[in-house]
Amino acid sequence: MTKVTSNTAQAANPFDQLIVDCQNNPTQIQNRYETHRSDRNKRFKAELLSLDFAGWEADEILRKLYVQATKASTDNNDTPFVDTRNNLSFVARPPQHIQELVAEIQQGIRDVAQTMWFAPSHFLHITTLEIAAARTPKEIEDIVATIKGSGVLPDLADYTFHKRTRLIKPIVSYDATAMGLSFVPAAGEGNTARMYVTGDNNYTYHHLRRDLFDQVTATGVELKPRYIAPSAHITIARFITQDGFLLDGSSKDGDHTVNHECVAALVEKIEQINEELREKYWPRQDGGMSSKGEWLVGQGEGLELQKGVSWYGGGEKVFVGRGFQ
Repeated sequence: MTKVTSNTAQAANPFDQLIVDCQNNPTQIQNRYETHRSDRNKRFKAELLSLDFAGWEADEILRKLYVQATKASTDNNDTPFVDTRNNLSFVARPPQHIQELVAEIQQGIRDVAQTMWFAPSHFLHITTLEIAAARTPKEIEDIVATIKGSGVLPDLADYTFHKRTRLIKPIVSYDATAMGLSFVPAAGEGNTARMYVTGDNNYTYHHLRRDLFDQVTATGVELKPRYIAPSAHITIARFITQDGFLLDGSSKDGDHTVNHECVAALVEKIEQINEELREKYWPRQDGGMSSKGEWLVGQGEGLELQKGVSWYGGGEKVFVGRGFQ
């Protein structure tokens, strides 16, 4: 695997500090990811259950795209709505068993939140490294040309074939905008895939993020990623309307009154799902663990360089790396 070198000084890697703070210890790195998501869930649970909660932060762009896509017929006089946010990222697509787990969770959420937008299986992804966000098509194409011109795109996309990492302990993370299935980097526990992950178990998903940043920066591309928090999640559902969470007689377009019982029912459902996930898929006291809750990043296919209108998981595949079964 080729390592890119550059004669120019590289920007400081924002993923380095956590590794340094954790003394390169996988258990400490996992704890940082766990603390981040558990504190976040605790904070938003309190906010959503507060009587001061004023409603969801609905995604208006996604709502317009959804309405447009689901219209039985389109008025020829209507100007089609276009999402102009072009992006470029390295993403990892979940293997089949994780997709199936997401589908089960989505169905449970749908039972109490039918008006949410649920990500289709072919949209599911985890953003391993955001390269550029909300740019023009030309800006994205220029960056793609730089990366391709460096000659290392195949090596970058194949990175997870050579450097294998595991994500474990799935739970649903949530806030007033969306829900995601989140994981933490494995720290040597419950390895159900020893035939695929051998040798150095000290290499974590956070190390992968760090290395991709260094390798892409070395091509000459300037990175300012938004996603640097210790988080590894797949967005599985988003709020696009207040419908279903308002008291009768409220107007979703004007003044509205939140039905706090409906909000509480959704939070309770998420907490129930999370308890089931912990019981079924987290490492047990005897050291065992169900393989259905373990994600080997790169299983099925390698990293995907994704460009275009990809905010919700679509977009165009520039290059897909080599995966393993």
